[in-house]
Amino acid sequence: MGKVAGIDSSTTGTTVVVCDSDTGEVLRQGHAPHPIGEGEKPTEIDPQAWLLSLGEAAKNGLLEGVQAIGVSGQQHGLLLLDAGGVAVRPALLRGDKRAQAQAADLAEELGGASGWMEAVGAVPQAAYPVAKLRWLAQHEPATVKRTAEVLLPHDWLVWQLLGRPARRTTDRGDASGTGYWSAATGEYRTDLVERAFGHPVGLPDVLAPAEPAGQTPEGLLISAGTGDTMAAALGLGLGPGDAVVSLGAGGTVFAVHQEVLKDPTGTVTAFADATGRHLPLLHVRNAVRTLRATAELLGTDLAGLSELALRSTPGAYGLVLLPYLEGERTPDLPHTAGTLAGLRRDSMKPEHLARAAFEGMLCGVTDALDVLRGKGVPVRRVFLLGAAAELPAVRAIAPGLLDALVVVPQAAEYAAIGAARQAAWSLGAVLGSQSQGEPPQWRQGTATLLDPGDDAAVGSAVRQQYTAVREHTHPGAFAAL
Repeated sequence: MGKVAGIDSSTTGTTVVVCDSDTGEVLRQGHAPHPIGEGEKPTEIDPQAWLLSLGEAAKNGLLEGVQAIGVSGQQHGLLLLDAGGVAVRPALLRGDKRAQAQAADLAEELGGASGWMEAVGAVPQAAYPVAKLRWLAQHEPATVKRTAEVLLPHDWLVWQLLGRPARRTTDRGDASGTGYWSAATGEYRTDLVERAFGHPVGLPDVLAPAEPAGQTPEGLLISAGTGDTMAAALGLGLGPGDAVVSLGAGGTVFAVHQEVLKDPTGTVTAFADATGRHLPLLHVRNAVRTLRATAELLGTDLAGLSELALRSTPGAYGLVLLPYLEGERTPDLPHTAGTLAGLRRDSMKPEHLARAAFEGMLCGVTDALDVLRGKGVPVRRVFLLGAAAELPAVRAIAPGLLDALVVVPQAAEYAAIGAARQAAWSLGAVLGSQSQGEPPQWRQGTATLLDPGDDAAVGSAVRQQYTAVREHTHPGAFAAL
């Protein structure tokens, strides 16, 4: 039995897991928050804090006996280095939204969504490194002049673990979230970097999925690493036919696909994954925030809202909530508002409004899932993630609406586990015991399986009711998709 480790450096802390390289069993793990420096902004951090929290998370011999390490890092973060490899300013984190105007300007300069989708498969967003580079060019010209190279958080951590060698590396998954690397061509668009930043900069080499980044001075193998979304997909054991619906304040919907998915409207972002496949992804602006707003209106919490909803019946006595409370990205309705339809004397009860909130939220994410289905992405299983997946009303309603086997995995550090699985893959490929074409098959953790069964017909009727209201209120909203 060998041991491998996975490191997940998130926006708030570092998690380390040590796994059996053959089975994936988590043998031990540790966690530590990133230390916050005095006066640091919530969207910036000294990257040395990542190393400090890593050291704390891995203390007391946690990594003893480990043969290989993989790194997962927050997508869309950005570090700028000078010619000597020294950071010229604090790292910009994923949640930095100051570059909204710059993202819009960049999008327009390349002919809108279709131009960017053709170039790199993603339309600039404020979080993307390409937009952050434009913001820096406009607001910190002295920083720009000193910058010789740009890295993503996981790139920087891998480089540090390797002892800061001359070569810097990344992987295709994390690179696909920069706004200047194309999953379709497998190449950087350096002209877009120059357009955003004003001058050329060094970019890390993009490694193949099983290709190691190198070895530490102590001889530990370090795999390519990847972004946290891609690492979580690897940790969950996703493959073709699998999709993920992640329920946060907003929702994220993505699936594993064999081919790059081109969408000239820009609704579907063409991310790459960490295995050589692709992760077409959509965002829904309103998910759990819909539930929280409804719970507040009814004077309860999410658990109380779930209990209320289960007192109602499918279709909520004709009550339909279009959950576009803060505009919407899928469909593209940025300036709209939510709609409550079907008000009648017998539907104006708390339990029916609660049910309409759950059905509206889940119909919204199903609309996004159907965009992928409509573009030829097979969906046989849907992994339901997020704390809201534990709510009884979500578990009762989701299978029929999603029209697929719903998998609710037990809580675990899936990004760190995915990084460890990648480490085992690279180690096996180097030793000749593992194919470079596929990661090792690890045992999957405990999960709750929810089969739609007879609820599929009921779910279809609820979807029809919802779609009729959506089409009446926003005719043709999905026509271009």
